[in-house]
Amino acid sequence: MNIIWLGHASFRIEIGEAVLLVDPWLNGNPSFPTERAQEATKGATHILLTHAHFDHVSEVVDLSRALSVPVVGQYDLMGYWAEHEKIETIGFNKGGTVDLNGIKVTMVHAVHSSTFQTPNGPVAPGSECGFMISGEGHTIYVSGDTDVTADMGVFNALHEPDIGILAAGGHFTMDMKRAAFAAKTFFNFKTLIPCHYKTFPLLEQSAELLVQALPDTNVIEPEVLVPITL
Repeated sequence: MNIIWLGHASFRIEIGEAVLLVDPWLNGNPSFPTERAQEATKGATHILLTHAHFDHVSEVVDLSRALSVPVVGQYDLMGYWAEHEKIETIGFNKGGTVDLNGIKVTMVHAVHSSTFQTPNGPVAPGSECGFMISGEGHTIYVSGDTDVTADMGVFNALHEPDIGILAAGGHFTMDMKRAAFAAKTFFNFKTLIPCHYKTFPLLEQSAELLVQALPDTNVIEPEVLVPITL
């Protein structure tokens, strides 16, 4: 399995027979070299979306068309796009599980907000979420944009994720201190990958605090387009 950071909160996850693009934001992402977009998206089988803010969603519809792959996410938003954009979608909801080429993906709760702009103003179809992705003997928790929630204890009891991908840049999501608290209090990650940081000066620029707070966890500060093989 390869987990490949595409900058900000965007990932390419190669797991089993699936290649999942999670919140792909390439053009306009200060952390991503746009000339390598084809490399980042080649062979994708599905696009997973946690919510509708521009830094997660701005390219999703175009990528779905260009790659001929479905967008997978919260039911209301997927229904909106299927009707208005005529793209293939797989809509489900929190607590539900879908099978993506043999990989089981369960949608879990997140605490954030979720809107995107239209000519008639902002639209808020559905709500924010995270995912549990299970395959190859691993379960990955993708937090999406969220704060710490007590629900995380339920997530761990039900799914026992060994890999965490946590938004940890602060201001819009948990910061490194709060992400460390979440990891120590609710989870038993063997590997933890922070994201949603470094992108803008407003966000945290280093995960050193997270590393120091979790000496028994393999905290990996990802590098853009460098595979993390697990």
